[in-house]
Amino acid sequence: MIKTIIFDIGNVLAGFDWRSFYGKQGYDDAMVARLGRATVQSDDWKEYDRGCVSDEGMIELFVENDPEIENEIRTVLADFHDLVTRYDYAIPWICELKRKGYQVLVLSNFSDKALKECWSALDFLPYVDGGILSFQDKLIKPMPEIYHLILGRYHLKAEECVFLDDTQANVDAAKKVGLHSFRFVNRQQAEEELKKLGVE
Repeated sequence: MIKTIIFDIGNVLAGFDWRSFYGKQGYDDAMVARLGRATVQSDDWKEYDRGCVSDEGMIELFVENDPEIENEIRTVLADFHDLVTRYDYAIPWICELKRKGYQVLVLSNFSDKALKECWSALDFLPYVDGGILSFQDKLIKPMPEIYHLILGRYHLKAEECVFLDDTQANVDAAKKVGLHSFRFVNRQQAEEELKKLGVE
């Protein structure tokens, strides 16, 4: 029986569309793709989410990935506001699940800077029962340790939890730890998957 719903944040409870974020700053598709390769698509971004790199250290690592666009990198990452966008359904969905008696947690790769500067898009956080943001514990998905950590911290049984994430590698890692897990596409699809697990 499922007792706890564990949500990823980016593209599940809030939007994370870095392509639009870069594009809105005036860059064409080619430059957006180049910026993406140097930043959010690089392994360095994961280390930043893990809380192991300072804000300036992050910039330096990204610049090393593509020195020719240093100015563009510094410009797009100076301010994270609007990098994460609000989903209107997040709070009602969380509240609905809690009314039905489920514990609701989050488990997300997230940086300190994104948390501070995108707070308006994360207004659902006060409604959840807790969770883990990667930078706080120096662990990121799909490391198995982060799944074991949330299970231990909240005294959970893996078989009584379901984890929703938009990235298949994170879903697969959760399954290996024993959590019910599936890839999130949209709310309707997720609710159908949850029903299969007895979450009405």
